Amino acid sequence: MPLRLGPAGVPLSCKGRTIVEGMDDITVLGLDAMEIQTVRTVQPKHFDQYWQAGILSWDSDIEMNMHGPYYAELLGNRRERNRSLLKMESSMQAGKILNARHLTYHVGPYGDYEPGTSANEQVANVFSGVVDRVRSIWGVAKEELDYAAFPWIHESEPSLVGIETSGRQELWGTIEEVLEVCNHVEGTVPVINMAHIHARGHGKMKTSEDYAELFDLVRESYGGKKFYCHFAGVEHRMGNALHYTQIKKSDLKFEPFAEYLAEEGDWLDITIISDSPLLEHDAMYMLQHYDKARQRLLEIRARDERQVKLARQAGMSDDELAEFERQAAEEKSKEAEKESELKEPAKKKISKKVLFVEKGFFPYYYQMISCMKIKTKLMPVKTLLKYTKVYYMQVLLIKVI
Repeated sequence: MPLRLGPAGVPLSCKGRTIVEGMDDITVLGLDAMEIQTVRTVQPKHFDQYWQAGILSWDSDIEMNMHGPYYAELLGNRRERNRSLLKMESSMQAGKILNARHLTYHVGPYGDYEPGTSANEQVANVFSGVVDRVRSIWGVAKEELDYAAFPWIHESEPSLVGIETSGRQELWGTIEEVLEVCNHVEGTVPVINMAHIHARGHGKMKTSEDYAELFDLVRESYGGKKFYCHFAGVEHRMGNALHYTQIKKSDLKFEPFAEYLAEEGDWLDITIISDSPLLEHDAMYMLQHYDKARQRLLEIRARDERQVKLARQAGMSDDELAEFERQAAEEKSKEAEKESELKEPAKKKISKKVLFVEKGFFPYYYQMISCMKIKTKLMPVKTLLKYTKVYYMQVLLIKVI
């Protein structure tokens, strides 16, 4: 399975802070992809760096990509849409000079559209024009002499236009919407931002089965095998992403994704970009966990093959062998359950000392759990709080039935 990993931007450890020096650093780290962020605007002074990076990527095995403006209003009125397309134009030009394999874009808020067919059709129309523009910028074979400085122009396909999933409810970009548009517009590819999908789904990406369901949906709806992903830890609330965090501090873990890629991801051609604040550090973290998942899978397969071989040598029939494998699977599941129970934190024991307050003072009973010795007797709440320091106790409200 072709898998590429890299940071979204120049690595933090890079001293020179230029794109070419950043590419040198990620090569040393064992990474093989990089995404250039043009989230606000493209500066003309950077085009020389883009060309140098394009030449280096052409001569090496580093995949370069580009992210367009973060803020877009492609579903807005004509003025808002044209303003967004104008910002995207400069990133398309830079993508050609950089030899970018993917150009990633956001759609923005729904605006006057309701989620559904009409909004998806409008997005498809816009990105159909974007794909045509990327191909016209890329050049044609009869103008080969005009592009002698860009050898990839006529030896590679034009950049794929990536449509990214969004992480907020008011923004267009559920995984279903992105897949529907990419399925109808040739030259586009879904950009699967796992942090956004996790946040929008109220923290649903937890197990390898969740990733299997996601990519089964992608395979059925989109049908391709080449994918571009973003991964990072994320803080989220009420179905909305708040901000990226490092992977270790988030409830979105990479281990289940690595397990899915190792076990069932043979059909994928995937690039994963680290959006984490730690950039290349979390990219290395993901690479290490993927290698561990592959090694663990190889060990399990080798052990199973050895068990089958020994069973055959012992003269076991196919039915006996199947029964043996079933019993072994049950034992493994029991061991996994025991390990999960041991990992669960012990529940805090609540003190049994309870002080009930007379019902007539408030329409609720108050259960007072004291951290200091209090004489147990009935008294109004105001009197109790007057003679007892509040920060020494915890108050739990119990509604009267």
